[in-house]
Amino acid sequence: MLGFIGNIGTWEIIIILLIAVIVIGPSKLPEAARSFGKAMGQFKRATSGVKREFEEAILLDPLTKPKPPSEPVKEEVVVDESAAENDDSKE
Repeated sequence: MLGFIGNIGTWEIIIILLIAVIVIGPSKLPEAARSFGKAMGQFKRATSGVKREFEEAILLDPLTKPKPPSEPVKEEVVVDESAAENDDSKE
């Protein structure tokens, strides 16, 4: 759930809670936590909907299907015989 935060330990959570109690106050803390939880739920639903739309678009896109491997191009080597004769005459 808190994957975007990284590795958060017990002491970090305690410090965050203490700061929240000091800033918000003990009487309003449950209400603030409830609002934060609702906001996180809405955010998670919205992002999962967008993620699902992207995945469906990728699956439906015909360009993402793998193409069959093409046959290698065979090149013909043309030897110029007049060039070979000119080399022999120089010797």
